Amino acid sequence: MMGVGKSTIGRLLAKRLKVKFIDVDKVIEKKEQKSIKKIFEDDGEKYFRKLEEKITFKTLKNKEAVIALGGGAFINSEIREKILKSCKSVWLKVDLNKLINRYKRNNRRPLIDKKKLDTDVKKIYRSRKKIYSLANFRINCDNMSKAQIVEKILVFYEN
Repeated sequence: MMGVGKSTIGRLLAKRLKVKFIDVDKVIEKKEQKSIKKIFEDDGEKYFRKLEEKITFKTLKNKEAVIALGGGAFINSEIREKILKSCKSVWLKVDLNKLINRYKRNNRRPLIDKKKLDTDVKKIYRSRKKIYSLANFRINCDNMSKAQIVEKILVFYEN
């Protein structure tokens, strides 16, 4: 889910594993030279999802890397299938109310209208949680520090 800390945790995890960290959203923004939100506004979600798929598949070829996907990438069945076959995936689960509070401070989320914040977040989460649950591992990040989350992922990874 967007805003759970995928980039932050991914960066810390990559550092611990001494591998490259790749944030797919950042790769997209660099390629397009505009924010994800601006891509949605200018070109639409369909364009973004096609671009996301192409860049994600290219990124997944990196065998020695921690990769942070965008919040909607795992929803794509082809991306999900490739990840489940060739990678270890982790769902970072955060309480919805905590996410809503994070979104209140952030204007960069393209699928969320601040006027309907609670409704939008709950709708997106409900539509995605069943698919997110297909990840190899799930971590309830509530009441955990970044370091604890990284340690838990390392335990999954090493087993």
